[in-house]
Amino acid sequence: MKVKRTMFLRAAVVCVVLLGLGKTLVKTEEQFCSIGLTNPKCKQKPHSLYQEEVDSVSYELLKQRLTAGNLQLFDVREPDEFKEGVIPGATNIPLSEVQQAFTLTPDQFTQLYGVPMPEKHSSDVMLYCQRGRRSLTALHTVHTLGYSRARHYVGGYSEWLERESQ
Repeated sequence: MKVKRTMFLRAAVVCVVLLGLGKTLVKTEEQFCSIGLTNPKCKQKPHSLYQEEVDSVSYELLKQRLTAGNLQLFDVREPDEFKEGVIPGATNIPLSEVQQAFTLTPDQFTQLYGVPMPEKHSSDVMLYCQRGRRSLTALHTVHTLGYSRARHYVGGYSEWLERESQ
């Protein structure tokens, strides 16, 4: 009788555990959408993809911002790439220096890069590279440092050069 009771209790514990896990393993449609899992019924874009779209700037918008003159443009390519061609008005801060650069004091930043250090909550900070990959990495870095409104030019210098030569 004691053996049956022990087996019954073990089975009951297993059921409780499985039922408890079931609540975390079974996701609602809304939960799948919110964590970015693909589902044709999702009405909203996954946050990470949506955020990258929000933080990306097109050629047209970059041109508008450059013309308006209210932009701090940073080229995160290597110095030798920067010397071969640059979007006018850009300051070179190679990707490998971005973390350190954006943690300097404003005076150190200005002394090292020759431009004022951007304000953390400024929407005038724009990053670019050759094709948009390194600038996206740099964007994630500066976002973690508090530059939450910084953006990147997704087309990079390659697109800029192509569009400017037309």
